Formats: sequence, structure tokens, C-alpha cells
Amino acid sequence: MTSRASSSPQPSVALREILAFDDGGSLRLLLAPAGHDVGVRGVAVGDEGPARPLDGCLVLLTGPPSASPDAAEPVRAAANRGASGVVLREVEGVAASPQVLAAAEEAGVAVLTRAEWADWTDTAALLRSALACARAGRDDESPGRPVAGGAESLSALAAAVAEYTGGSITIEDTRLRVLAHSATGPDADALRRSTILGGRVPQWRIAELRRSGMLRALWTSRDVIHRAADADGPERLIIAVRSGPEVLGSIWVAGDGRPLRAGAADALRRAADVAAPLLVRHRLRESGAARRSELALRGLLYGDGDARTHAWSLGLSPDAACAVVVAERLAAAPVPGDRTLDVLALQAVTYRPSVRVLRDGDRLLVLLPVEAGPARGALALARELAAQAPPGGAGVLAGAGPAVAGAPGVRASCEEALLIVRVLRKRADTDGAGARKPYADAAGVGPSLDIARVLDAARPVWEAGNGPVHELVRTDLAAGGELVRSLAAYLDASGDVVRAAARLVVHPNTLRYRLRRARERFGVDLDDPDTRLLVTLAVRLTG
Repeated sequence: MTSRASSSPQPSVALREILAFDDGGSLRLLLAPAGHDVGVRGVAVGDEGPARPLDGCLVLLTGPPSASPDAAEPVRAAANRGASGVVLREVEGVAASPQVLAAAEEAGVAVLTRAEWADWTDTAALLRSALACARAGRDDESPGRPVAGGAESLSALAAAVAEYTGGSITIEDTRLRVLAHSATGPDADALRRSTILGGRVPQWRIAELRRSGMLRALWTSRDVIHRAADADGPERLIIAVRSGPEVLGSIWVAGDGRPLRAGAADALRRAADVAAPLLVRHRLRESGAARRSELALRGLLYGDGDARTHAWSLGLSPDAACAVVVAERLAAAPVPGDRTLDVLALQAVTYRPSVRVLRDGDRLLVLLPVEAGPARGALALARELAAQAPPGGAGVLAGAGPAVAGAPGVRASCEEALLIVRVLRKRADTDGAGARKPYADAAGVGPSLDIARVLDAARPVWEAGNGPVHELVRTDLAAGGELVRSLAAYLDASGDVVRAAARLVVHPNTLRYRLRRARERFGVDLDDPDTRLLVTLAVRLTG
């Protein structure tokens, strides 16, 4: 990545103001040798490219994390180029390296860390928005630049814009959800009341705005849109809020039974500038909360970290009974346009309000509290998911893990659900899709579940061993695997040569010849019980 600092000097902003802007907790200050009021002029990305001045910048060091001593040298390099502080990646639960802190102390630069659940793009956007918001607040205090009065929140901004425009304000995101609004007067129209009470613009109104072209005009215009009063409502002014080319949301002003003030449009233009960093902060807060939840759910399902802490982070009681359901496409790879997992995720989240869903590659993992009883338990959800494949999409396999007493048992439930799906997939490959139910719990797959566990446990032992059976399998698989397939069919048929030959579509004498070849060439005698067991495990492990 290339280092970029501001091309022209910008007024500095105190580090404490930037930290105050981060109400989502994605940044943490470890060290500030020059104090919390050290000035920050911009944001830059550190690299090993040409050394450019970084006067007053906060530098994002995307290489080694704060816990690594290797991060000390990039910290010194940033300080030598004039940086006021650096941001390093945090490793959760691991303290910063003493070498890094010593280097920063010696160089006099502040050290911040970026939370593990955040990413560098969002961190850069947060810092730039904090700078813009602080500077906009100062501009608002300048003579002739009224609007936000240094508003530090969307609610404060809505109240300030209402005062300067003489109207009622809603600030909305791009999904037309209400993020903030001014006080509602007695003359507010029914649409405004409905929008505020519902927390979003009603669907019928969105459809009307789309048909009339108003939404298209709003998202493409860079100026205030005026809508005159009519029989359906009062006079309105609307402006899109942008960060560069990206639309972040919009501000709506309604007359509420009285004319808007003469300078309302100018006030609204200024409000859009002030709102931009606040909407960026709101978006980052939302995405940060979603990433924190995903990280906690992933840790709980896969047993990474403290299970009880993850449960609290998800808003769940760590002692509540729960189970895990795993769903996968039957097809190994999705066809273009296949929305199977998207449909499954929607189905799962509507199954019960407390359900948590994790999309992990081509797999869906569902954490299901089971307080509602077996009628709406894990197996019932697995059955529903297996029946939800959209038209033209792949079939679905769903495994229901056992109910466990609390968060510490979630990993075991998840592992069993994953194993059940593996068994279902093997059955589908062997018997053909549709031959058996595409969903099951442990009882539904019977001994096959324990066999899968045994094979998993035996695999390292098999791979580390050697001997006649290993030589047979290794040599034959390299030549195409005909003998291994013949052994597998013979064992599956319980030693019945005629039945095994029919399955292989060969003459029984051909199969007898192959079995004799295994004994004569490799010394593998299937009449010996131990050898027979080892061959059985070998052909299962090698597929």
C-alpha cells in the first residue's frame, strides 16, 4: 500500500477529539508521550515505499501487530518522518510488545491499536471522519456559517437544522431508516408521524417515491431538491448526504404547516456537509457491531476463546440450553446465481427471534436456543432448511446437533452437526440424491456417526503407519485404485464374492483373481481378522 498524507496542510485536531469520535470502541490508546492534545493533521498508510513526509499524521501500520517486536522498527520509521501517532493491529488477549512501546516512548509518538474485529478500511474511514467532524464543528462556530452549532450527534444536528430551517427534520440512511429526527410539532403531517413511529419510511411511500422518480433524483443530485406543498403534504426540502461519490443517507425538511425560512436551502447544504462524518460513524458502528457479533458467534461455534463471554456478547445467557444446526448445499460447487444459502439464512432467522446464523463459506451454521421444546427443536429446523432449496438451486443437507446445557457445550453440538452432514453427504454419493432423507440428527444416521468418529481418530495412525496393507493401497491407488475398489466391495458384501462382483459389474472369477493377487503380491490375507479390519479402515479412509 502506498503512503498518502494530505496534499495541503490542514488544521490539526487534538488526539482526544478523535478518540471521542470513536464510540464503537474500535480504537484503543496505549501510549501518548506528548499527551492527549497532540495535534493530528491527517491519516496515512505506512509502507516500505519512498519515504514521504508524514507531518502530524496518524499512520496506519498494516504489517506486524502490536504484540510483535518486529513492529518497533516501523514505529521508529513513522516517527522519523514526522508522524504524530501510529495505529497497529491488536491481537485479542495479547499485550503489546515492550519493544514497540519503548520505541514509541523514545520517539515521542502516540500508539493506538485497531480492534481485531475491525479492518483497516473502516479504521481509515473512522479517523478521516473524526477529523472532518471536528473541523466542521469549528467551521460552524465561524460567523456567517450557521447550521449545526458544532453538533456532535445526529440528534443534535437534526435539532439545529430544524432551528435554522423552520421545519421538522428527519435524517435517514440509504435504506430510508430514520436515524434521528427533530421534535414533532402538533401540525406534523401524518406521513412524518408514521415515519418516525415506524422508524423508517413506510413501504407504500417508498414505492411512490420510486415510481415518481424522486428517489432516483435524490441519489443522483448533489443539490437540494424542493418539493412544493400539495394536497398530500407540506413543502419539503431534501438533500443527499455524501462522502465523495458515495451516498450515505439523506436529510428531509418538512414545513409542518408553516413556510420554511428563506435561508433553509443554504442551511440544508451546510447540514449535509456536517452530517457526512456522523453518518460514516453510524455506518461504522453498525458494521463494527455486526463484525463483533460474527466473531463471537464463530468463536462460540468453533470453540475459540471463552464460550461464556461469547454468549454474553451475543446477548444470550451462557447457561441456556441450545443446539447447532448445520446446512450445506448438496452440490459440491454452487451453480451461477444459486441463492440457496441466502434463502436458508432468511428461513433460519425467522424460525425464532433468538436464533443466530453464521455464513461460513458454502456452509450455514445456526445456533438455536431450545427452550421452546422438541416440537420446534433442532431436528425440526433441519427438516425445514432441507426443504427450503429454491427452485433451480441445489439440494440441501442439514444436520442437527444435540441439545447442550449451555455455552461451553456449543462446540460439541456444532462438531456433531458437521459430522452428521458428512455422513449424509456420503450416503447421497453412495445411494444417490433423494434415496434417503436429506436431514437427520444422531439417531437418524445411527452407527454411521460413530464410524465417522472412529475414522477421524484412526486417520493419523493410518497415515503414520506402514506395512503390506499400506503398500497395497499406495501402489494400487497410484495405478487407478481397481484393487482397492474390489476389496471395498468384497468387505461391504460381507465376503460374498457373487454379490460383490455384481456390484462391481465383473465376473465372480475376476474378483477372486484380484483377491488372490492381493494375497500373493502384497501378502494381504483377508482370512486374518486383524488384516481384514485394517483393510476395512484403509479403504474407508482412502475413499
